[in-house]
Amino acid sequence: MARTPLLMGNWKMYKTVAEARAFAEALGQQSQKLDSRIEYAICAPYTCLHVLRVMLPAQVRLGAQNVFPEKEGAYTGEIAPGMLAEFGTKFVLAGHSERRMLFGESDQFINQKVKAIVANGMTPVLCVGENSSQKEDGVTQEVVTGQVLKGLDGLSADEVANAVVAYEPVWAIGSGKTATPEDAQEVARAIRAAVAETWSDQAAEGFRILYGGSVKPENVASFVREPDLDGALVGGASLDPTSFAAMAEAIKGVLA
Repeated sequence: MARTPLLMGNWKMYKTVAEARAFAEALGQQSQKLDSRIEYAICAPYTCLHVLRVMLPAQVRLGAQNVFPEKEGAYTGEIAPGMLAEFGTKFVLAGHSERRMLFGESDQFINQKVKAIVANGMTPVLCVGENSSQKEDGVTQEVVTGQVLKGLDGLSADEVANAVVAYEPVWAIGSGKTATPEDAQEVARAIRAAVAETWSDQAAEGFRILYGGSVKPENVASFVREPDLDGALVGGASLDPTSFAAMAEAIKGVLA
């Protein structure tokens, strides 16, 4: 089964509305570099979604960084899934390591988010990854597959097949360090095997796995070449439109 490569930017807590508008305009001027065989998305702060909705190139889908798993209610400061869906949001991150660590989000709570995202017609991007001590203890695959199975629990095989998993080693995020493509491939293979065992071979072959953690134009192709990696979730390098376009071209080179 051929899976469509996905290049996704995670802006985290960066960019004002004016800066988002400037990014979209600049990327639009380079839209010829965005190959139609690749899917693109930007996960932006909530405040930027309205301007990106109308200004991003048509090839680039809208993504959100977080959601609260309730339709509505007395949840001050939170955003409901329906509010994101109304904007035309395609992708929503769930379980990013920064939210796991800084805000104490549990696998159970992340699973509630994943189910809410799916129920509202959007695609969950379940973020998983080991920290440095878990890596040193040699339990990377156990930790990561456990996060995947807990995060996707309760979904049907078809829903799993349409989901996205982003493998981001916690020790690599923003550190300038990366896993080797070969190590990332081994983890991705383990994730796919766990999904096949729990759901089905079809589900395991259908869902996309991204690599994240200090991805940049110079190294993104080396990850996408691996058979079980289907793209990248990119932080800092996605903030610059020229860098984003360069990563798109690097992935295109893998497909050529």
